[in-house]
Amino acid sequence: MVPAIFGLSGLTLGQDERAFFKDADPAGYILFGRNVESREQMRALTDELRAIHGRDNLFICIDQEGGRVARMKPPVWPAYPPGEAFDRLYDIAPATAIEAARANAEALGLDLAEVGITVDCHPSLDVRQTGAHDVIGDRALGTDPMRVAALGRAILAGLARAGVAGCIKHIPGHGRAMADSHKELPRVDASAEDLETDLQPFRALSDSPIGMTAHVLYTAWDKENPGTLSPVVVREVIRKSVGFAGLLLTDDLDMEALSGTVPERAERAIAAGCDIALNCWAKMDDMVGIAERLPSMSEETALRLKRALTAVGDSGTAGDQAELIARRDALLAQVAA
Repeated sequence: MVPAIFGLSGLTLGQDERAFFKDADPAGYILFGRNVESREQMRALTDELRAIHGRDNLFICIDQEGGRVARMKPPVWPAYPPGEAFDRLYDIAPATAIEAARANAEALGLDLAEVGITVDCHPSLDVRQTGAHDVIGDRALGTDPMRVAALGRAILAGLARAGVAGCIKHIPGHGRAMADSHKELPRVDASAEDLETDLQPFRALSDSPIGMTAHVLYTAWDKENPGTLSPVVVREVIRKSVGFAGLLLTDDLDMEALSGTVPERAERAIAAGCDIALNCWAKMDDMVGIAERLPSMSEETALRLKRALTAVGDSGTAGDQAELIARRDALLAQVAA
């Protein structure tokens, strides 16, 4: 199995994609707006991916946070609020905010489970910092690390009840970045002592089954390599200091924060200690290059992948979506009361 997650080009699989995926046998797939049209179309697409590999419990992920980060949108699917909504409620009623976040995540997770998605790249545990770039912004769950951790844990629990695994991101923290890593490499010059604030939510949720790195240069730890490509950040900070033992995905390797070809980036990320190279844009040359460059999945990564997918529960324990959304709305209404 290739330790990579690949994107898809459209609403259905092309013949070249189907043949390549069967031959390469990647760890999984990620869906974007270009792959989303209707419930029936998405379920057919995810079912075909499972059929290609003969694996019912296949890693198929999406970025569905709510707010401005949502691939599945109205009118087909409900709109969900950004993380900031739960942060505001936490100011006046912490326990209520935690319950609202959990109910919201469960309702959102039901949408994903219905169409065959097993992993949501959510929640963001990035601690929001005043003056930082808005790439995180209202996606953040707050400025206090323990509040972020509490709301993040509620989101993971809600997704799990719906039968979907969450993925904490962006380890070791994107909240201080003064640039958008989609467009350039952010440089963070905070001291290791100051960065302890950023690490706290990830430490609190270090038992999460899946996590995602940040394309950020942390000069306190490594002056040359961004987190995703840094053996120091991955092995010493994420694995040892944070204590994260789950499946570690890179952020999207197509982002302009990184240099070199996409296959070269994938090779460097795996060499640095990441488990899985995430390649989102479905460019066949890049995917073929990644498959050719990367070693076969290690036994350790295969075990982490198995554990991550085992964490995907049975949505039969989930509640009624309409009731969950109504409960969330009633709880969030306390902010305006």
